[in-house]
Amino acid sequence: MSRRLARETALQVLFQRDLTQEPLDIAKTVQLWAGEFVVPEASMAFAKELVDGTITHQDEIDKKLASFAQDWTISRMANVDRNVMRLATFEILFRPDIPGRVTLNEAIELAKRFGGEESAKFVNGILDRVVDSVSKAERKGVLGVLPEGS
Repeated sequence: MSRRLARETALQVLFQRDLTQEPLDIAKTVQLWAGEFVVPEASMAFAKELVDGTITHQDEIDKKLASFAQDWTISRMANVDRNVMRLATFEILFRPDIPGRVTLNEAIELAKRFGGEESAKFVNGILDRVVDSVSKAERKGVLGVLPEGS
């Protein structure tokens, strides 16, 4: 399975949805973009999961991003940057099986490939804070108390 191709496919779907502001048949749109990137069938399920999860949790994701984006509103961000960060934030928050730093590196690569000249730096700056905030929250545990010996 190629997770990178799945992420590229998911990004295209999210970009299209964000740009057109029209409801999409997610499965059909994922399949369309997967055809463009020659995504293996096994990777299409991951792409669909990323799109579905990002859309389902978009309000929570946008609040998280806004809290770390100093002097930037979500709507003011470049469309590609915004959707790369939404996609990555979904993974960071809701896919604990994928290390946050792996997701961060993948997001930077997406930003380099599809974004503008400064996209990779911008995405890195914000997502690095997201990854750190999740790591700190995990270390503190549910009650906000550090485990003994920490």
